[in-house]
Amino acid sequence: MTTVSTSATSGRIVTLLHQSTVLRDNPLGDPYERKVAVYLPAAYDAARHKNRRFATLYDLAGFTGSGLGHLNWRNFDENLPEKLDRLIAAKRMPPVIVVFPDCFTKLGGNQYINSSAVGRYADYLNSELVPLIDSEFRTAPAAAHRGCFGKSSGGFGAMRLGMAYPQIWGALANHSGDACFDFVYGAEWPAVLTHLQNFAKPTLRPGAQHIKQQTSPGHDDGRVQRFLAHIDSRPPNGENPPSSPDVMALMLIAMAATYDPDPSSPNGFNLPYDLITGERIAVRWRTWLKQDPVNLVRSNQKRLSKLKGIYIDCGWRDQFHIHYGSRQLSLRLQEYGIQHSYEEFSGTHSGIDHRLDVSLPFLAKTLSA
Repeated sequence: MTTVSTSATSGRIVTLLHQSTVLRDNPLGDPYERKVAVYLPAAYDAARHKNRRFATLYDLAGFTGSGLGHLNWRNFDENLPEKLDRLIAAKRMPPVIVVFPDCFTKLGGNQYINSSAVGRYADYLNSELVPLIDSEFRTAPAAAHRGCFGKSSGGFGAMRLGMAYPQIWGALANHSGDACFDFVYGAEWPAVLTHLQNFAKPTLRPGAQHIKQQTSPGHDDGRVQRFLAHIDSRPPNGENPPSSPDVMALMLIAMAATYDPDPSSPNGFNLPYDLITGERIAVRWRTWLKQDPVNLVRSNQKRLSKLKGIYIDCGWRDQFHIHYGSRQLSLRLQEYGIQHSYEEFSGTHSGIDHRLDVSLPFLAKTLSA
């Protein structure tokens, strides 16, 4: 365990090294020993608060990110511990403990739900990290004082964790979380299918063609496996990083592994499109839609109603069109009488950490009450 502190009036970072039983045999062979960073507010070490217990927030990073990355120095900006120090010092929020899990995978991240093709990351958070943090620090160890937040995949994860586990999570903040899969993913698949052609065999040739559908629609014909080997072959020093098309393809492959895992299929998951014709495979896409938060409100309304607070926001110029999914999600919550706060702002999917100035006080006040 290591501790980093900036000053007597600032919070400090404690880093734990945890060996996970849940992740030990994960299907991607990712490390099961993970660092877990924890922000302790200045009040935690104050003599007058030596017996005080604090509400706890868990920071769920977006795709290609890790909670540990939110501790880094930022130019013309502040990292998350600095933001917390500022908001607490200004009395805009009560002091809280914040946990920064590392849930990165070889596929670039995960959606914080269990998958036989990615790993049991919901179980990792719920059954290992939460008890670990509650045993190591002076938390208020109850769902009523524990929340999660995140952006993009992290926002999706916060929404899904709150929907499924109200006995563990008492409130959530969802910034631009994946929703309305027809828009957020469906719009990106054509370009990804074209990119994956670069890894197809035999090599495509110009001239007359006799087109056939895949023999086994939904299964990899080898191109996804070769693409993943291409990603895995990159040198670790950053000399030849993945291109933007690489990252987008990796993201949608990660989503397939998350939303439609199948141990009997190549790579352990199904694909929702015919790799040759680009046709959407209806039965496979229905499996994706079952994981869409917009479609899960009805079946989870009782669990959602147990939460103390739900905050959702999105920029109305989001380049992944998530503002439409966020609006639909808010509408479904309204239809089923689920209390929540929904906001939109002039912004895209990028550079929106300033929205934490709204959500962090919301969560801290809700969970400290």
